[in-house]
Amino acid sequence: MKKPFALTQPAKSLAPVAFAIALAGCSMAPKYDRPPAPIDIVYPSGAAYAEPAKATPEAPVTDAADIGWRDFFRDPLLQQLIGIALESNRDMRKAALNVEAAQALYRIQRAEVLPNLGVSGRGAAERLPADLSNTGAADVVRRYEVAGVTAAWELDVWGRIRSLSNQALASYLAMDETRIATQMSLISEVANAYLTLRADQELLQLTGETLGTQKRSHELTAQLFEAGNATQLDVRRSEIVLRTAEANFADYTRQTAKDRNALVLLLGQPLTLELSQQLDKAIVLPDGIVPTELPSGLPSELLVRRPDVRAAEQVLLGANASIGAARAAFFPTISLTGSAGTASASLDGLFESGSRAWSFLPQITVPIFRGGALRANLDVAHVKKRIEIANYEKSIQVAFSEVADGLAGKRTLDEQIRSEQFLVAASQGMYDLAEQRFREGVDDNLTLLDAQRTLYSAQQTLVRTRLARLSNLIALYKALGGGWTESTPSGVAQASR
Repeated sequence: MKKPFALTQPAKSLAPVAFAIALAGCSMAPKYDRPPAPIDIVYPSGAAYAEPAKATPEAPVTDAADIGWRDFFRDPLLQQLIGIALESNRDMRKAALNVEAAQALYRIQRAEVLPNLGVSGRGAAERLPADLSNTGAADVVRRYEVAGVTAAWELDVWGRIRSLSNQALASYLAMDETRIATQMSLISEVANAYLTLRADQELLQLTGETLGTQKRSHELTAQLFEAGNATQLDVRRSEIVLRTAEANFADYTRQTAKDRNALVLLLGQPLTLELSQQLDKAIVLPDGIVPTELPSGLPSELLVRRPDVRAAEQVLLGANASIGAARAAFFPTISLTGSAGTASASLDGLFESGSRAWSFLPQITVPIFRGGALRANLDVAHVKKRIEIANYEKSIQVAFSEVADGLAGKRTLDEQIRSEQFLVAASQGMYDLAEQRFREGVDDNLTLLDAQRTLYSAQQTLVRTRLARLSNLIALYKALGGGWTESTPSGVAQASR
């Protein structure tokens, strides 16, 4: 008959350590459940919203988040500017460095799970009085030690260190998501700054043309006054319109300079001569610089599309892990410290035979009274988690609102531009007719000046509305999670083309 299995003496001594190691995988953090999204299951509908795009076998719909920014922005000059900004913008650099710092902090915290090993040496000299000395006379005691290996290890029985490591990991991942969000924001800011510059340069050109027209009108009115066919009041009216056009020209000249300065700040480096010349020639706002159709998908998809939402959830996960660390602080802390090396009363005897020395110092610390600090720390951890839940829910609501605003602006701005184009055409016709009647002496210059003001105002409004339409499409692209990749992944339908 076989004897029952029995542990050997070394196995018996290691059993408590093995049991502690097995418990080290435990965590006292509460189970994480993603909070429900406090938004509607569909985007708003109504007169302000267009019907969502539907996928067909012939024309599959590509998620806006999958469209690379080089495929979304079709202007080669803008693509070049965005590439420069991603490399040189200081906010982008700072975001990348924050990610590196968070990663290093996570590695530091993760290292706490493993034992600390090192090598140490020390020497000590102590004078003992006669009544304390073993020899009955004053004596000097010397001791020299060289620890070949020293080890210190806190057994993570209750998962405190692991919870802190998970918290550091969540902080690192949140910082990385923030970096992606910074990149998306930078891309949209560069695009808007570029389009604003082009819009103001178009307005500057339009104002210059209007100024030339006003000069000719004023000169003609002055000639008619000298000939006795116009009054002094007519001359003053034409001069007022002329001076207004001059002021507008100076205003747009200043504004275009400020637009260029803002663009240079976003780029993070001065413009090269070639880029500056290309911007000088970009005096017309392009309408087809971005796709006009962007699939919105479902609101629930914002949870995976938006890096700011993902970052908020990582922060929430970190707050959840901190509860586990706060709970574990109520339980005993077990640490193992040991060393192995040589020791001798004389320096030259450190490595002689029989000088081997070792020590093993297990320690357990049980919290008994902390004045309520542990309970307060746990309460703070729970409160912080509720705060992060509110932040997470708010980020989802903001994302939903931004997409809804973009969808509302898309259709209404298209209709507004169409009406304003008709308005410009009608104003141009009225101006041509008023100018002809003025030259023929049928009407006075008041009718002509009014037609000029109406045409100029309509042209300005149209340019600004076209800019608003493009800015709205860029904002919608960013709100849907677009801009985190440079190119659309291969195999994905190119809905942006």
